[in-house]
Amino acid sequence: MGKTTLSINLAHAFARAGVKTLLVDADPQGSVGHSLVRQSRLLSGFYDWLANPDLALERLVVSTRLANFSLVACGRASEYDVGDGGTGSHLARVRGFLRGVAALGFELCLIDTAAGLFGITGDVVAACDAILVPQQAEPLGIRSVPKLLEELARLRITNPRLNMLGVCLSMVQADLAESRDVAVALGQLLPPAWLCQTQIPRDPLFLRASARGLPIGALAEGAAVQAVFDALRAELAAKLESHAAATTA
Repeated sequence: MGKTTLSINLAHAFARAGVKTLLVDADPQGSVGHSLVRQSRLLSGFYDWLANPDLALERLVVSTRLANFSLVACGRASEYDVGDGGTGSHLARVRGFLRGVAALGFELCLIDTAAGLFGITGDVVAACDAILVPQQAEPLGIRSVPKLLEELARLRITNPRLNMLGVCLSMVQADLAESRDVAVALGQLLPPAWLCQTQIPRDPLFLRASARGLPIGALAEGAAVQAVFDALRAELAAKLESHAAATTA
């Protein structure tokens, strides 16, 4: 389970808790849209708005079966990012997009980006209030963490208010020592409090939910795994509230 599955199910958990939530697919591969809306490639979306901010943002918002949960697809202009400037080239437009989302009354905008912290992804992070980094509980994944810390330090110069919510372990297999060892290794690499307490287990239900175009909590048999995402939502909500209180004090 990667970042897109985490994004979908975390956004669903916030919406279930009564938060008016918008999930934005900013990955040019369109993974969120493919998972939830089968005709997503036919929809205008995030990259179309970046290419033409005169588009009415509300027309890009797609409702779901859950009243508080909406999404914006990556759009038909999803190659807009490729070869079109480096990090910072589109920062003003990303900020404009987020202002438009707030004006529509959304309380939370969760953006699923492409991997890495450059290009449009770097601009999204530089414009956002907070970042959550998913990390698969596999030994090979640990090698990229030092580079990640360097890139985050650079982006925090551009966006000093950026709140690092943490690194969330996914695909955790508690019965495998190698998977458990990843959590130990991350705890040694990361600053204190950066490793999320909630870990997402590896579970075949994720494949079943994706095949049906649903968050896992929408499956009749998904209650146990949904409880994990509810716990992650509560953990992150507490961090967001704490950060907001500290910055306004």
